[in-house]
Amino acid sequence: MEVSKEEFLRQFGGDYGYPGAPKGVDEMRAAEFKRLEGMAYLDHAGATLYSEAQMADVLKDLASNVYGNPHSQSDSSMAASDLVTAARHQVLKYFNASPREYKCIFTSGATAALKLVGECFPWSRESCYMYTMENHNSVLGIREYALSKGATVLAVDVEEGADLAKDNGSYSLYKISRRTNQRRSKDVLSHNCQNGSLSDISGNNWNIFAFPSECNFSGQKFSLSLVKLIKEGKIPLQQQGKWMVLIDAAKGCATEPPNLTVYPADFVVCSFYKIFGYPTGLGALIVKNEAANLLNKTYFSGGTVAASIADIDFVQKRKNIEQVLEDGTISFLNIASLRHGFKIIEMLTTSAIERHTTSLATYVRNKMLDLKHSNEINVCTIYGQQYSKVEGLKMGPTITFNLKREDGSWFGYREVEKLASLFGIHLRTGCFCNPGACAKYLGLSHSDLVSNFEAGHVCWDDNDIINGKPTGAVRISFGYMSTFEDAEKFLKFLQSSFVSLPVQFNNGYMLNLNSLNLIDNSSQKAVSDIHLKSITIYPVKSCQGFSVKSWPLTTGGLMYDREWLLQGSGGEILTQKKVPELGSIRTLIDLELGKLFIESPTRRDKLQLSLLESLADLSEEVDVFGQRYEVQSYDDRVNTWFSEAIGRPCTLVRCSSSKYRSCTYTGLRDRPCRDTQSKLNFVNEGQLLLISEESISDLNSRLNSGKGDCKQKLPVDAMRFRPNLVISGSSPYSEDNWKKLRIGEACFTSMGGCNRCQMINLHQDSGQVLKSKEPLATLASYRRKKGKILFGILLNYEDIMEGENETIAGRWLQVGQQVYPSTE
Repeated sequence: MEVSKEEFLRQFGGDYGYPGAPKGVDEMRAAEFKRLEGMAYLDHAGATLYSEAQMADVLKDLASNVYGNPHSQSDSSMAASDLVTAARHQVLKYFNASPREYKCIFTSGATAALKLVGECFPWSRESCYMYTMENHNSVLGIREYALSKGATVLAVDVEEGADLAKDNGSYSLYKISRRTNQRRSKDVLSHNCQNGSLSDISGNNWNIFAFPSECNFSGQKFSLSLVKLIKEGKIPLQQQGKWMVLIDAAKGCATEPPNLTVYPADFVVCSFYKIFGYPTGLGALIVKNEAANLLNKTYFSGGTVAASIADIDFVQKRKNIEQVLEDGTISFLNIASLRHGFKIIEMLTTSAIERHTTSLATYVRNKMLDLKHSNEINVCTIYGQQYSKVEGLKMGPTITFNLKREDGSWFGYREVEKLASLFGIHLRTGCFCNPGACAKYLGLSHSDLVSNFEAGHVCWDDNDIINGKPTGAVRISFGYMSTFEDAEKFLKFLQSSFVSLPVQFNNGYMLNLNSLNLIDNSSQKAVSDIHLKSITIYPVKSCQGFSVKSWPLTTGGLMYDREWLLQGSGGEILTQKKVPELGSIRTLIDLELGKLFIESPTRRDKLQLSLLESLADLSEEVDVFGQRYEVQSYDDRVNTWFSEAIGRPCTLVRCSSSKYRSCTYTGLRDRPCRDTQSKLNFVNEGQLLLISEESISDLNSRLNSGKGDCKQKLPVDAMRFRPNLVISGSSPYSEDNWKKLRIGEACFTSMGGCNRCQMINLHQDSGQVLKSKEPLATLASYRRKKGKILFGILLNYEDIMEGENETIAGRWLQVGQQVYPSTE
């Protein structure tokens, strides 16, 4: 680490760490961001972080002063009004905008500012709304207003020339490529829109050209000289009328706010949490006076009118444009907090912040491009800079990328995100609400995008690879308090988790950092040595199970296993990942009494439920992990008991019927998936989960090896994985290759490895639920296969006869029974 930092400082020491500020970045980080200890926050493009000193100043301010609703003349109202006025000037100063030429309109965020422009702009059939492909959805959304008024909408690609650094104000430095015209009005003559160009219609129309100061997908910075060239008509846009320029500065203004004295854009939008973390829900529209006078707001509200009469059509709006455009009472306490955020920026200076963050991004970007697999295949594909023909294209402190395996296939971005969380790294994945840049850089055609949607892919889901192509990307971004150690932690994460090294052998088992190799082990013990060590039933999903010596099998697997679950007040399925308190609820079934007993440390009374009681009067259907189940519900007495036990409203339901028929992943040697037809209770994939004691032992030896970030002090018990069956006598991980197995007289088919999640990192200690990064982090280092972290295998009970619904006579599992696996 020290050698790397010395190398970094030799190259970037003049820009890194605020050498001229009262506090350097290390001192500031230690004193004002103590909550970041042990983690690397790399999502400043999503939201930067507030400092502890900043929040202390906000609290002191609000605790020491009385600020009232500014729509009055009282002392507290005037105090709030004065702060709001001062805040407007401070925002204009930040953008170097003269108060004589610009107004600051406070909104609920950059999106609300963009919406305000869209709904108030004087669109007509002769208008054109033109925007670059690299724009946020909030900018794209303005087109709905334009299209509804019959205007033309046009997305364009702006390519900057190689000599842009020698800017002489010439449009020849730019190449603007037009996409297809968008028009909705049927009465507009088709000859006005032909071949991607617009015919002259009228000279009295108003148009908008919109672009981001910095693309929130790639980090590419757009040259602000576009503002002058467009407004002065030096870039021919093939549309008559007056062109106005809108800059989305939500991302770019955190490190390099547009200088509106030099580049006099008509509209600029921002959100303050992007600049200094707090407050959220507050943004601004910085609008040129000429443009502000064009905005025609239909709705009026409190504070926007000089006078109105309730029972006749009479209203007189105020002359002050800020009051006209700001509906109701503005968020004056949040506005009062702005000065405490700006105080940090003024202390560090935006130019120093820009140099500091750029040094980190440049260093990491270069190191990422150097990463190669053992076969010399590049690991990282970075989007943005390498796609441009411009040498030295300005980039913000953002790096968006995807990772490739050594065979050329892609790592899914969700796999990267899940592993990053185990390393304490906060980053973002997806398309970042920028569909144009996402499609452009990932090479996704219109047909790709439509087919992805038809395949079920929507924003924020887990469908990260479809037809061999990424559907999104991974993004890291640096902020003013980011450090070299954050950068190095991230690079170490990439190196250890995604760079394939030559295959090594450890204790006779093949290891590869990036893929799980399922191999036959010639030294496997004789099958007669393998026996069933324990049986555990989990009646209520995510609650504690109970162990038995023997238990009957049914068409759904183990009788009553995961036959009940809890739903939240919104119908969502409650699991330990969402509600760790479920892990403290104990369950027990007495087959002779025909009852389910449930206990909780927060309840004095035990709950008893009859296993045979009919609940037909409360039948409904629910969706559980994409499958439909017919369930029966319980009365208020039962639901109240569980709600008090876990401290939140919930309802208990019981599975009454389900038919699961689908192509199920097996994960074994790439053999085709089986079309299975089995009754499933509320399990995620297979009916039963099997764990090997020897695999647990091998995992514990790795946890205790001290090779990770910290040495595991206590061994991980098999019950941490919530298995139904624990076996003993096999070789570690030999179960990976089993296709079928017989336990006693019962036969099972392996459905493949069980994909593990953060739930195995939860464990109970003295009644408290403790979270850690283990054992999932260690498993991720050697048990990954195509984005899945596999441990244990899923089984389906195969002794199913046509028309059979109940327990098969004599089909019981019993501890001590021999296990006979088959790899054929």
